[in-house]
Amino acid sequence: MIKVGIVGGTGYTGAELLRLFAQHPQAEVTLLTSRKEAGTRADAMFPHLRGYTDLEFSAPDPEALAACDAVFFATPHGTAMAMAPALVERGIKVIDLSADFRLRDTATFKQWYKLDHATPALLSEAVYGLPEVHREAIRQARIVGNPGCYPTSVQLGLLPLLEAGAIERDGIVADCKSGVSGAGRELKLGSMFTEAYDSFKAYGAAGHRHLPEIRQGLADIAGAEVGLTFVPHLLPLIRGIHSTIYARLTRDDVDLQALYASRYADEPFVDVAPAGDHPETRGVRGGNTCRIAVHLAPDRRTVIVLSVIDNLVKGASGQAVQNFNLMFGLDERAGLQAPPLAP
Repeated sequence: MIKVGIVGGTGYTGAELLRLFAQHPQAEVTLLTSRKEAGTRADAMFPHLRGYTDLEFSAPDPEALAACDAVFFATPHGTAMAMAPALVERGIKVIDLSADFRLRDTATFKQWYKLDHATPALLSEAVYGLPEVHREAIRQARIVGNPGCYPTSVQLGLLPLLEAGAIERDGIVADCKSGVSGAGRELKLGSMFTEAYDSFKAYGAAGHRHLPEIRQGLADIAGAEVGLTFVPHLLPLIRGIHSTIYARLTRDDVDLQALYASRYADEPFVDVAPAGDHPETRGVRGGNTCRIAVHLAPDRRTVIVLSVIDNLVKGASGQAVQNFNLMFGLDERAGLQAPPLAP
């Protein structure tokens, strides 16, 4: 079995990693760290994992982490870049769920995350972990920067159109909504039940830190800069992201449904919905699927893409396990084949 360590396992993404690896046929979590919760059993903090793990949290220890084959960082921004270099140097594969290894430009990283990057050399070799774009590079990677949730939904929504040159590269609008778990497990006023329930609001309209990540990814796909307006919203639900994306077609002979069906035909975790469908967040809850529907507006020039994911699975921990599978030459679907939950 491949030995897995999780640094910072007390949050939602850490708990999701534990849940997913509980059903992984070729890997097991052998180390779970938290300074604050050292000595606490994971199933005491997460009762839904009773019977699936007997691990206790322990304080991060470099030698203990070095005994793992792979280490996941489910930590605040800034932690992974401080600890990852020593692990990579010892041959341990690293998957970081924070933003430390997503943005290639250190000045952009500092602008949005208010941190100097601690290891520019390792950043330069890190692979951005969107398998549908960088699959072969991920297979060879020593360190992967796992994409953010909004960026995953938006990039997968636009990928076929940009690759085909079927839309204008400027004036794209991504109108995105997320459940409250996207804010993390720590106590925040805006995430409280009485604050979020029975309400709906936009935030970060003047600039959100996922914007440069989305723009970077779209530029990689298009081969040129892409003009994007991105506005996130908070929904009064626990899990899920729904992105409604608008773009202008460059020609009128594009069979949109065929374009998406062809591009994603061999992708295990992208489901192109039937023509005319409107995917729902509950249709992907608990699963590693991105479900996409594509529509043509009445003006016959505007394409509307609907892209839904579970922000904690395909938007975080599920995609991280997908990257792990690629890095170790495993079946990409290992540990991720359970269907979504409904209702």
